[in-house]
Amino acid sequence: MVRPALGGDDRTGSGTAMPYTFAMASPPWMWPARRLVAAVAAGELSAVEVVGAHLDRIAAVDRHLNAFVDVDADRAVGAAAAQDQAAARGLPRGPLGGVPVTIKSAIDVEGLRCETGSPSRLGMRATADAVVVARLRAAGAIVLGTTNVAEMLMGYETVNPLHGRTVSPWDPARTPGGSSGGESAAIAAGCSAGGIGSDGGGSIRVPAHFAGICGLKPTPGRIPGTGHQPACLGPFSILGVVGPMARTVDDLVLLYRATAGWDATDPMATPLAADATIDAHDWQVGWFEAHPDAPVTADTAAAVRQAVAALGAQGLATAPCRPAALDRAGALWRVFFCEVGGQVLGEVLGDGAANALPILAAHGAQHATSPLTSARLVQAWIDRDLLRAELLAAMATHPILVCPVTSTPAFRHDERGWAVDGMNVSYLDAMLYTQWANVLGLPAAVVPVRRSVEGLPIGVQVIGRPYEEARVLEVAAAIERGSDGVGWPPLAA
Repeated sequence: MVRPALGGDDRTGSGTAMPYTFAMASPPWMWPARRLVAAVAAGELSAVEVVGAHLDRIAAVDRHLNAFVDVDADRAVGAAAAQDQAAARGLPRGPLGGVPVTIKSAIDVEGLRCETGSPSRLGMRATADAVVVARLRAAGAIVLGTTNVAEMLMGYETVNPLHGRTVSPWDPARTPGGSSGGESAAIAAGCSAGGIGSDGGGSIRVPAHFAGICGLKPTPGRIPGTGHQPACLGPFSILGVVGPMARTVDDLVLLYRATAGWDATDPMATPLAADATIDAHDWQVGWFEAHPDAPVTADTAAAVRQAVAALGAQGLATAPCRPAALDRAGALWRVFFCEVGGQVLGEVLGDGAANALPILAAHGAQHATSPLTSARLVQAWIDRDLLRAELLAAMATHPILVCPVTSTPAFRHDERGWAVDGMNVSYLDAMLYTQWANVLGLPAAVVPVRRSVEGLPIGVQVIGRPYEEARVLEVAAAIERGSDGVGWPPLAA
């Protein structure tokens, strides 16, 4: 089996013709994180210059995007200046030295608002950094600010009563996804080199797909979720994770390696090394173009075929494979995310307000169920564990699955269903492809591959076995190398 390399390249930071190309004369906000690290380390640019260029970029474009909740300009410039001064004394900058990052505003950043877009949390500010934020700072990254979210993280688009609607840099009539849509829009438009989102049902991967960037949903516990609001505890510890978002797979690797690792306060934490994989002999990449419950657009199916062809051209064995266990995973995800989440939020917001949130409203309209009892929840948990074992048995020879991210590219604001291939696809069913990995605890990455006939980015999803993020990222990097990518969105170009 030929393994794609993850090493960087001095020109682009990835060793491939990148979807986000740049020239040395281009502004620093266009550069990938890997190139920024190298430039700052070599003295081409100071951290202050890099941060200043990104703050100027935010000032220029965020009035169009509405991606940010807080811009922490003074503290960012101060941190960059302190890093430059320390480096002048011979102190190391760290593996992310000088890289400007953004953080989803559901993750604690000391002193900044962490309201999750909800009036119930109006004015709440973090008193300390989340573990993932502290690790980024320790690695030399500089936090520029926090980004907008779907209200209570319960939507596949980013809009809330506190901070309004974030729009796509590809088309302001469309969403950059949710709930990490402010993060995807900011990164796609060059406002930061990368950042951290969170994902309980696709909230990293859907925005990455819609905005034409890369995203990684790790195995629960791989990157500590401590400091995420709401807390990744109880049933949500198997669903909810925090993870990196960036414009290239290589930059995902940088962010992942800087943030992964044991944390005793995360109930799902693992002491495994970040590059761990379980040996698989004579393994193949399994793939499928669509699931019968969620038909996809012709462009989406073509993106999967293109990704698979790129893998084959690089020596990786591929074979059609759609494990039957996936057919039952979506229903279990709805129990944990929609029904348990609805009960918890109902106690906080009141049932009327909670049920108006997009995901809960869509679930209630489509999946009327009996009240969630403790017996039904326990049975769902048992069924989930049995289903996970069944899927992992099927993945023994196909430890990677390549498939769509959603049924369509980015949708227009407030749309709740689509006609695809002669079938009406609902709001929740269109996102089915991302929900599987959450309920079954699998790592999954998204990498952009091509544009649709409307000029919108289309990504593909790479799903792996638990704790095999390294293999997922290797395959994602190979797809990236063999694809033309999507380029810069119109707002950035």
